Amino acid sequence: MRVYNTLTRKKEEFVPLEEGKVKMYVCGPTVYNYIHIGNARPYVTFDTVRRYMEYKGYEVTYIQNFTDVDDKIINKANEEHTTMDVISNRYIKECFTDADGLHVKRATHHPRVTEEMDHIIEMIDELVKGGHAYEHEGTVYFDTKSFPEYGKLSKKNLDDLIAGASERVDIDEAKKNPTDFVLWKPYKPGEPKWPSPWGEGRPGWHIECSVMAKRYLGDTIDIHAGGEDLIFPHHENEIAQSEACNGVPFARYWLHNGFITVDNEKMSKSAGNFFTVRDIAALFPYEVIRFFLLNGQYRSPINFSKELMESCQNGLERIKNCAKDLDYYIKNAQGDTLKEGENEADIEAFRTQFEEAMDDDFNTADAITAVYELVKFININNKAGVSKAFAEKELALLLTLTDVLGLTVLEEAEEGEDTALIEELIAKRTEAKKAKDFATADAIRDQLAGMGITIKDTRQGVQWFRN
Repeated sequence: MRVYNTLTRKKEEFVPLEEGKVKMYVCGPTVYNYIHIGNARPYVTFDTVRRYMEYKGYEVTYIQNFTDVDDKIINKANEEHTTMDVISNRYIKECFTDADGLHVKRATHHPRVTEEMDHIIEMIDELVKGGHAYEHEGTVYFDTKSFPEYGKLSKKNLDDLIAGASERVDIDEAKKNPTDFVLWKPYKPGEPKWPSPWGEGRPGWHIECSVMAKRYLGDTIDIHAGGEDLIFPHHENEIAQSEACNGVPFARYWLHNGFITVDNEKMSKSAGNFFTVRDIAALFPYEVIRFFLLNGQYRSPINFSKELMESCQNGLERIKNCAKDLDYYIKNAQGDTLKEGENEADIEAFRTQFEEAMDDDFNTADAITAVYELVKFININNKAGVSKAFAEKELALLLTLTDVLGLTVLEEAEEGEDTALIEELIAKRTEAKKAKDFATADAIRDQLAGMGITIKDTRQGVQWFRN
């Protein structure tokens, strides 16, 4: 398995710190509103990376945080005349609603900044004592010049950064260097506060992820991931803090997903093309949103549009119809042993194609192509009439590969009185057709359609499924 490492700007063979185990940290959202389609991309992308790692047999410890103290949350609370906790708890709940809709698995831990304050203060104190941070009137800054490798992730030169920053008017005179960043900020009226050795206040943004990664995964982790907008300054600053404090490399592999444009324009509220996942889910099922996000290689920019979403919806429906047809075929087919000429290697070739795509830096676009080709093989092959045993192997592979992508393409049958009624109506329709009473047969089809049931006449009988 080869992954593109932002730190080295090249693909590298993935070798975990501990054989068979993967320690992975993904930056989560700041919870002051519903997540937007840009937030959804790292959610879906790195959930799929995790799923594939687990498919390959790794035990994955997956950490994704919630930033629940931030200027935006405080401003939202003030606007609504409520507390920061009320706002953050509300949108953490809504975030989980969207994540569940997108089939994103819950992380091993979802730490919140407000629950990690003692550990945050402890790390800042270590940085101060180690000469990597300094305090001025209640504000603690990280001294970027104390960390010679500052800029190694973003490939920015510290002297150039300092020169560029020095040209700005709003320089903080308390800083030793213009590039120094805040670890702890003093209390201001109307803001939340915690006691610390430097006075009451709250942490800066960057220190939080360093602390949570260290606490739940250790000083060195396998994978740190997030959107490419986090490379600088957030992830650059995380590296500086963590490595200055711990004295060892912070993360071995840095993975970053590309941006999303909307109708080929940068997404922004001012442009009127800003969409939350909830907005889009009102028009398209969550599973289609996930499928859309996986149809591009994760590092490449992707463009969101209604036309592309409709295309993805049709593509996903094609896969789901194949699974439904195959499931129905199995339930009605004969022959528990393979027929002459049925070769398992024919379908295993699609697994190999899928794995080769995913092993090449998690190329989900090519992996989906492998799924499409498997669907084409199944549709053509099964028209000739395969054994039940071979059909079962086809379906098992289709479900395995789509599950790695986080797609549910075959819903479990819903049992109950409505199922009995559906079967009864289908039987009556069949009898009406035999009696050439087509008006009654059509009326029953319309009745079933009104119940949200689609029926299909096949050689094995009438197939039905819920829309």
